[in-house]
Amino acid sequence: MTEQHAKPASPAIIAQHRQLQGSLPFADRQDFDDAHRGFIAALEPGVVRAADGRVVWDNDSYDFLAGDAPDTVNPSLWRQSQLNSIQGLFEVVPGLYQARGFDLSNITFVEGERGVIVIDPLISTETAAAALGLYRQHRGDRPVTAVIYTHSHADHFAGVRGVVDQADVDSGAVPVIAPAGFTSHAVAENVYAGTAMARRAGYMYGAALERSPRGQVGAGLGQTTSTGTVTLIPPTVEISTTGQELTVDGVRMVFQMAPGSEAPAEMHFLFPDLRALCLAENATHVLHNILTIRGALVRDPHAWARYLADAIELFGDETDVVFASHHWPTWGHERAMRFLSEQRDLYAYLHDQTLRMMNQGLTGAEIAERFELSPALENAWHARGYYGSVSHNVKAIYQRYLGWYDGNPANLWQHPPTAAGRRYVEYMGGADAVVAKARDSFAEGDFRWVAEVLSHVVFAEPDHVEAHMLLADTFEQLGYGSENGTWRCAYLSATHELRHGSFGTPAVAAAPDLFAQLTPEQWFDAIAIRVDGPRAWDLFLSVDVDLTDLGQVHRLTLSNGVLSHTSGSSGAPADLVLRLVSTRLAGLLTGQIPLEGLAAAGITAEGDLGTLGRLMAVLDRTDPDFAIVTP
Repeated sequence: MTEQHAKPASPAIIAQHRQLQGSLPFADRQDFDDAHRGFIAALEPGVVRAADGRVVWDNDSYDFLAGDAPDTVNPSLWRQSQLNSIQGLFEVVPGLYQARGFDLSNITFVEGERGVIVIDPLISTETAAAALGLYRQHRGDRPVTAVIYTHSHADHFAGVRGVVDQADVDSGAVPVIAPAGFTSHAVAENVYAGTAMARRAGYMYGAALERSPRGQVGAGLGQTTSTGTVTLIPPTVEISTTGQELTVDGVRMVFQMAPGSEAPAEMHFLFPDLRALCLAENATHVLHNILTIRGALVRDPHAWARYLADAIELFGDETDVVFASHHWPTWGHERAMRFLSEQRDLYAYLHDQTLRMMNQGLTGAEIAERFELSPALENAWHARGYYGSVSHNVKAIYQRYLGWYDGNPANLWQHPPTAAGRRYVEYMGGADAVVAKARDSFAEGDFRWVAEVLSHVVFAEPDHVEAHMLLADTFEQLGYGSENGTWRCAYLSATHELRHGSFGTPAVAAAPDLFAQLTPEQWFDAIAIRVDGPRAWDLFLSVDVDLTDLGQVHRLTLSNGVLSHTSGSSGAPADLVLRLVSTRLAGLLTGQIPLEGLAAAGITAEGDLGTLGRLMAVLDRTDPDFAIVTP
């Protein structure tokens, strides 16, 4: 349908890049010194494969990043991607090592008296195992004596079975340590809105894009996500209190709780004997997301800043190096404290100044256009918007306090994209006229406006080839100009789909290990989300689910298009009683165990078995390939 090849950067984008190169301190090479410091060895080749030979991680695909930035990549993002692509095993301090460039995140190894403690075992078992293998090759075949999850995002726990066996955890030989609430948050995020988030994450990380100067160059926080086996071993030790201390394998740790910061369940911790402070994902070498563009709950920048302030107060005097679950460490007491202070001020400034302007009556979009960081923060490389951005973060803060509505009644009841698109196109003289005017704006470099007006045409007339092609070209230029890695990926992913069609959802975080950790209540909530309300308006039924191994009975009631659940069975007898062990619940509720297969699965049914069929019939299937830039 469309032109298939990537285009060069436009004069407007080239001029934008030249201006940026003159305004930022590119001569400052401290980050490169830090990113190489302590280098021991690299994985060669820098490719990790699954057992079937499939490539799940290829850091070598970023070798093109050597040299100066091309016209098709923002020079600041190019610099960040060069840093993120530095791969290998590094000594942070004697006894503490990191493997970087094996996944989106870092894996850290802390040597104890008998073995090694593993912090944040990446996304995939394959990449975690490869990193541990490189560590053991150079530091000895030490057994894993503990695993620590710093927080509840998949890139910090999902490779766990690549470094430890379930049997060792079950025996108590290897504790798995995590902040309070970890398991609930880790599994719920990937289930309730998991389909929508995974599809959007394909755009955010550029999963389908070629690694090249005209494609995916990195995501700011790291290069991209691995695509191997996702697992989870639930924590066996829960950290719940700031100041809580733990000694594992002779290694002393002091913890600080940081819930509701970058993740709902997150913690910092100090290794006093190493004078090394782990800040999880709350102080990295980027401006992080208050609201990630893949979608999530809006985070609290006020609390985020406060936790960093508390970390300085609690641990500052005992800290000579700060490291995190992404990027490279910061060494030296004075430098580390300045880094933490600037990160603290970054999130506090975003929060406070957004509220100041919000209370002057500005909307989120208006605040985003007016917002300026202080010169000190603007010129701090670690505060640049490679992953989060000032623009989308201040809109998120506005959303956190005031929601989506900006107070103008004109925006209270707007038409959805297709209906609005038809009206806009008609008002503007028809699709051909809009495209002709858009070409002029494209030539002038007004790409934001071209994207807005052409999106109306595409939604109004999905078969208008010229509009598709020009919109693809427009998104491409916006991608070339983006300093933010995820914005670039999103723009270029949209370009890809307009030119080549949908790439679907390349990577899905939900996996059997995650599903296995859902509580019965979470499973019932997840199924309730799938009820097609209008189809179920006139359906009234009740099912008692007796989980015999847990000694729990849950009543599910469908009425008025709502599936609710309560603990215990009360009132009138249920239409159907199902007795089963809890490990069969997932198969039952996802339809993997058919009605005729209940007995074979060890599930007994008493009452009207047709009740279950009627319930399953009104559950919607999720669509992992839904359209984003087209209707």
